Amino acid sequence: MDNVADYKEIVDVIKANGGEAFKLCFQCGLCDVVCPWNRFRAFSMRRIVREAAFGMTDIESEDIWRCTTCGRCPQHCPRDVRQIDSGVALRRIATEYGVFPATARPIRGVRGSLMGEGNPLNEERRKRADWAEGLGVKSFAEGMEILYFPGCYLSYDARLKKVARATAELLNKAGVDFGILGAKENCCGESIRKTGDEEAFRRLARENIKTFIDHGVKKILVSSPHCYHTFKNEYPEFRVNFEVVHISQYLAELIRAGRLEIAKEFKKRVTYHDPCYMGRHNGIYAEPRAVLKKVPGLELLEMAESRVDSLCCGGGGGRIWMETPRGERFSDLRLEQATEAGAEVLATSCPYCIANFEDSRLTTGLADKIEIKDIAEILREAV
Repeated sequence: MDNVADYKEIVDVIKANGGEAFKLCFQCGLCDVVCPWNRFRAFSMRRIVREAAFGMTDIESEDIWRCTTCGRCPQHCPRDVRQIDSGVALRRIATEYGVFPATARPIRGVRGSLMGEGNPLNEERRKRADWAEGLGVKSFAEGMEILYFPGCYLSYDARLKKVARATAELLNKAGVDFGILGAKENCCGESIRKTGDEEAFRRLARENIKTFIDHGVKKILVSSPHCYHTFKNEYPEFRVNFEVVHISQYLAELIRAGRLEIAKEFKKRVTYHDPCYMGRHNGIYAEPRAVLKKVPGLELLEMAESRVDSLCCGGGGGRIWMETPRGERFSDLRLEQATEAGAEVLATSCPYCIANFEDSRLTTGLADKIEIKDIAEILREAV
């Protein structure tokens, strides 16, 4: 197949993955106006949709890999074009034909790691529960109240293991009956699906679902908004429904129930960043702020583009695995917004956001001016 996919190929794939909503586009351009990419370079989702409608998509173009699936364009689209679904469908064509521009080539290695070890980080599956060493965390068994599913980054990344440990310590202090599956877990599959690799996603999902059912899992607590979104909104495609709760929601519930005693002050100015897959995709805005407002001494500030208008960190849609050159990183701009708001701490509740913000702290020279913390880490310091 030539680098320009033929009309029938594009239409067939998009029909199978979200319908023909792209044909509804009347080129108003609102998607381009709200897209964060246009603050850094010329990029047009409107053009991609238009080319798809006429079967003229260049599947070797880096443009079809730029979308972070942040959700801003569908939010503003007056015609329900479903740009994310259409964009992912185009990536499926590229993936099926093995066409990856330089930017997207790391995805090949990620897929191999996912299929071999159940995580995208080339880490050994047997070490997935090492983050919990010394915390008295139990293996999940049928009858337990909650399965805690920390996800890949909290299980392996040195910085993000601290978030998993803080979470487990809070659950222990609250007397929550929970366990983990450790090496029996796989990646949830959300991000590899957004890169167009439906086969890898379905394999990961089926293996996780079988594990959950075999262990009698009913309620899943997650730290990643991407895991939350997939378990809650995409796994039901396999005719299963688990109760899924994000840690920010659960911490707010524990505080309301009086199961966590907040005894210490956290005397810092804090601003909260709304992750795309918590906010725009799933409407979770109040609970993280409710948790932070309960911490004595904490001054909560709002920065520009908060809540439904939150600026993406740049990690969604599989971009967490792709290199973004300096000068084009959304996370750099977000840190500027946080410091302009007067914050000493940028708080969030997403591993991708934390990873990107920590990197930006170093590359933008803001390491001494602002800290990055998960809300679980802040709360852990206060109890």
